[in-house]
Amino acid sequence: MKPICTSCTAAAVALLCAVVSASIYAQAYPSKSIRWVVPFPPGGPTDLISRTLAPKLTEALGQQVIIDNRPGAGGTLGLGLAAKLPADGYNIVLGQLANVAIGPALYSKLPYHPVKDFQPVTLVFNSVLILYAHPSFPARNVKEFIALAQAKPGTVSFGSSGNGSAGHLGMEIIKSAASIKLTHVPYKGASPALTALVSGEVALHMSGPLPGVQLVNAGRVKALGVAGKQRMLILPNVPTISETGLPGYEVNTWFGVLLPAGVPKDVLGRLHTELMRILKLPDVQQRFQDEGGEVTPISPEQFAAFINTEIAKWDKAVRASGAKVD
Repeated sequence: MKPICTSCTAAAVALLCAVVSASIYAQAYPSKSIRWVVPFPPGGPTDLISRTLAPKLTEALGQQVIIDNRPGAGGTLGLGLAAKLPADGYNIVLGQLANVAIGPALYSKLPYHPVKDFQPVTLVFNSVLILYAHPSFPARNVKEFIALAQAKPGTVSFGSSGNGSAGHLGMEIIKSAASIKLTHVPYKGASPALTALVSGEVALHMSGPLPGVQLVNAGRVKALGVAGKQRMLILPNVPTISETGLPGYEVNTWFGVLLPAGVPKDVLGRLHTELMRILKLPDVQQRFQDEGGEVTPISPEQFAAFINTEIAKWDKAVRASGAKVD
């Protein structure tokens, strides 16, 4: 009889234990509540999207998904926090264009790396931006707004959801293309910026349809232009910015689910499967479509490739606009 190799036996036992442990871990997940980090304050689009998906994920997983709003610095503070959380599947963050793709080009230092520090799960929502104005603002469209800004340099103010946000950069591109001077007032999210617009604290604000279109319909703000290739079905009488002032102008924004890098593949797969199912639910799709956006679920690999493409695209746009945040 051949002697038993104790080292081989130990290795086999260790391997078996690892396989069994991984299987048990995957079956047990989730065994406690899940933290969903929102890098912006309540009321803005990132928050509204998160609060639409979190209850559905709670139902699917059988564990509470708790929203944790962490606003500041154009969404980079919340993303920086999420990057340092344990990669165990119990920490989720909703990233978006501003803090994932634009931030690296605008900020000289970020508390995270948008690719190395995160595991993409799926793209969730995609929409164009809208240029909103206070009802008292005399311009009725972008052409009139540009003429006013040219006549009175620096007197027109615009609020943004923070330095480096999509709305901030969108306005910087308008400034550069139209050769005008505007006064930028950054806030800690789209909701505070919209509140400032409604109160007349600022004259303009650029952000997505959530929740600005509701304010337009209520007559509390007006829409000067849509930053897409074509008019929106929910705002059919609002021309595109390209139509009324800046030919070829287009700025889209998007939102996607990310995890801290290193989450086990089984856990990533479970979360992706559930989110894909949730995003295909008629009530979820209708909710997002009513707000002028498109539900865009894709694979983790597709989302990773999309992020890399967006980073390269916006690096060029930021350099061309000359915008920079220290």
